[in-house]
Amino acid sequence: MGADWGPVVVAVALFIVLSPGLLFQLPARHRVVEFGGMGTSGIAILVHAIIYFVVLTILLIAIGIHIHAD
Repeated sequence: MGADWGPVVVAVALFIVLSPGLLFQLPARHRVVEFGGMGTSGIAILVHAIIYFVVLTILLIAIGIHIHAD
């Protein structure tokens, strides 16, 4: 039996994409959204963590992404 790699791949990809300051930061220091600022704050980390959890839950549970390695 192969392992289900779908949740691992999705979680790692979302973690990279939703890292605050990498692609965007919500909320930013001077604006609502800042793109490519490479800075962060505590509230931005909290907002990105909530977005990460919601999107990951939707993709894994509601849609049911699976990658089986045989």
